[in-house]
Amino acid sequence: MDTQLIMLGTGHAMVTKCYNTCFALQNGDEYFLVDAGGGNGIMKQLAEADISYTGIHHMFVTHGHTDHVLGVIWMVRKVAMLMINKKYDGQFTIYCHDELVKMITTFCGMTLPQNLVQFIGSRIVFHEVADGDSIEAATMEIKFFDIVSTKAKQFGFRALLPNGRTLVCLGDEPYNEAVSKDYVEKCDWMLSEAYCLYSDKEIFKPYAKHHSTALDAGKLAERFDIKNLVLYHTEDTKLAERKICYTKEAGSVFNGAVFVPNDLEKIEL
Repeated sequence: MDTQLIMLGTGHAMVTKCYNTCFALQNGDEYFLVDAGGGNGIMKQLAEADISYTGIHHMFVTHGHTDHVLGVIWMVRKVAMLMINKKYDGQFTIYCHDELVKMITTFCGMTLPQNLVQFIGSRIVFHEVADGDSIEAATMEIKFFDIVSTKAKQFGFRALLPNGRTLVCLGDEPYNEAVSKDYVEKCDWMLSEAYCLYSDKEIFKPYAKHHSTALDAGKLAERFDIKNLVLYHTEDTKLAERKICYTKEAGSVFNGAVFVPNDLEKIEL
């Protein structure tokens, strides 16, 4: 079975010319959604990508920053409405760490009407994950890991795809040496944040924000013998040139393939 990476958004928290970073992994009619951006823009992105909510039964939330978690409230709202109207079959499972379970359920309880909140705990289920936990979702084996964030508690994951290839999502911070290299080393695909170009580091100050550059991501991919590197979570001042510039900078230190997707771009994994 072929797996597609669908980039629903590729920008960092404060972008205005693209959507916040979130994506879906597609296997056939099933989707594994990762984060949802900072608002109801997730609904527009899903519509533009022609992704049906009825195919999303598994979602993972990496951490509680606004640009990743607030769109989750809209996902819960939409799915609950479909359940009320008997247009959604089965269960919607949201995987996240313990702090996020409390955060998201509190947000939902404070902002959504009771007729929608009623599904939380029955058909909308929060599955708390800890470092090293494994699940099966959308025909993939997924193992979660704590990225040892320097800011908010955050998890990434390593996925075994149906075609036997491996994909690692590092979240939106640089790789921390406290994380076992077994999650990353020799993966077929590595998804990494690249806040800006190294040549623009004095403008955007990525290191002060605990982020990295396209050059840093390229060096990491080369070090861990990665085959394909996907860069996202960038600034948005040069979207027209982003693909060329970021690919060139990461490729100057990495011998594998570099992908710098635009919003809604699909990549065959």
